[in-house]
Amino acid sequence: MDEPVAPGVVREPILASWTRSRHYDVDADRLELPYDSDISMDTVLTRAAGPIVREVADQLTSEPVSLILTDADGVVLDRRSGDGGLTHHLDRIWLAPGFSYAERYVGTNGIGTALEGRGPAQVFGHEHYAEHLEDLACAGAPIRHPVNGKVVGVVDLTCWRSDANMMMMAIASTVAKRIEETLLEQSGRRELALLHDYLIACQRGRGAVFALSDDLLMMNDRARELFDPADQGPLLAEAGEALKSGHRHQVLVDLPSGNTARIQLRPSWTEGDRTGGIAQVQLITNGAVPTPRVTGTTSALPAAVGSGALWTKCCQAVDRHFRSREWLVLEGEPGTGKTTIARATHQGRTPAAHLRVFDAEQLGPRWMAELTEELENGSGGTLVLEHIDRLDTEAVLALSDALEPHRESTDPERPWVVATVSTGSGDPGSGAGAAWRELLALFPSTVEVPPLRHHVEDVADLVPYLIARLTRGAELTCSPEAMRVLMRNRWPGNVEQLYQVLRKVVARRRTGVVTPADLPAETRAITRRVLTPLEAIECDAIVDALLDASGNKAEAARHLGMSRATIYRKIRGYGISMPTSG
Repeated sequence: MDEPVAPGVVREPILASWTRSRHYDVDADRLELPYDSDISMDTVLTRAAGPIVREVADQLTSEPVSLILTDADGVVLDRRSGDGGLTHHLDRIWLAPGFSYAERYVGTNGIGTALEGRGPAQVFGHEHYAEHLEDLACAGAPIRHPVNGKVVGVVDLTCWRSDANMMMMAIASTVAKRIEETLLEQSGRRELALLHDYLIACQRGRGAVFALSDDLLMMNDRARELFDPADQGPLLAEAGEALKSGHRHQVLVDLPSGNTARIQLRPSWTEGDRTGGIAQVQLITNGAVPTPRVTGTTSALPAAVGSGALWTKCCQAVDRHFRSREWLVLEGEPGTGKTTIARATHQGRTPAAHLRVFDAEQLGPRWMAELTEELENGSGGTLVLEHIDRLDTEAVLALSDALEPHRESTDPERPWVVATVSTGSGDPGSGAGAAWRELLALFPSTVEVPPLRHHVEDVADLVPYLIARLTRGAELTCSPEAMRVLMRNRWPGNVEQLYQVLRKVVARRRTGVVTPADLPAETRAITRRVLTPLEAIECDAIVDALLDASGNKAEAARHLGMSRATIYRKIRGYGISMPTSG
């Protein structure tokens, strides 16, 4: 599998899957599958699919084929077959309830490849990545939730390679479609109940009303007036979590804007761990009901592209420090846009004022001399000191000496100084520790710039902006299909990585529409579902705990305060690949 494949020899979807399989470090010579002994058979999917799977399996009982239902993680929920030999073989390769056939575990196969590609997948014989599957053929069709469009599972038909035919894909797709129709009927009943309660709440009062469930969000005009997007995210997250209690109650939520929201919650329906309901919200500040905000006044600053809650909150925090002229440290992973936020704040507030960026990696006698001159002769502008955590002890002391006389200056022309550091730079310790602490003491506040994976919804804003910059306004747009691929990436290199990816795209295509085929291989090989900001933060916490525990899942679970079963489920759900020691 490590040898290059000549064009046209292997079908394109299979070749893309092989690429992903190599990225996941799947072992082609042996199978190592996670097992979940606690799979739930009482979910929205299983209730909708159960009768259909049983009916179709009865119709296929005389055929040498197995009908398989999985969840969105590729975990087998149900498997039915009338062929004893085939069933025995599937047991040997662990294609059985409780085991996950996601690509990251077994490579190319009908289940995992349908999940990764978000579309029907057929895999025959040697097209499988794992050698143990070469005697089989399979056809998988994703099941999409009819309300939110999310892939919730897969219907798969698996048989011996010699018995395969093109009807397998048609049957799998038909069964998936029937399950989707049943999901729509079930969702319809719930959403009608939610809509009924929402309309009554809107009619009875003039306050802010939200209707929310896993699949639906509605808000009235009053809610839009009172709560800008930066506040809506935390408010809805808290309301959604509180609704899970299944009974009426009230909660108070502190919002990024500094205000507090009082939320009256009333569930409309509850099924298992899923709930939909109404949230009637009052905005309070120091015990008083404020006047409505003018919508759109607290959006992200110019050139700091993005409207996600975390990104907007960060931009607003930097803006507050600028208005108070308080020196500031911006901390974040490389490529997150620390200097961009500083520039945007300056340009948004004082576009005619002087701005100068000093990169510590270019440190030299002239660098320090020019910085000192800017501090002494500044005209109320902005100085950005990039990468100060990369300075050695001698340079840190020299920088502190240059900044100190101006730190407490009351001169109205004193420049606003922003320093950027990488996440985790912390205290260098030893002899450099005291010098580093002395330098940081000159900057009373630190604002953390979130990584792109924590506000991945902003990719939809960043892509057209960056394309316009790269093409200088040429007519090049990104297709919805390509955008979905970009939004499924984790972007470890953050905005800078996204920029470099788009630069490669623009080098090949200057006009027209960007399709998935135009994207570099690195994006096609790392396709994942979009994580919410809270999920991305939780995923990072699990990775950090696993690193601290040298891969020991039980120890990491204890550190995070979760059960071992929970951490195994979340590792599988987030696609975390870590070395294990126990």
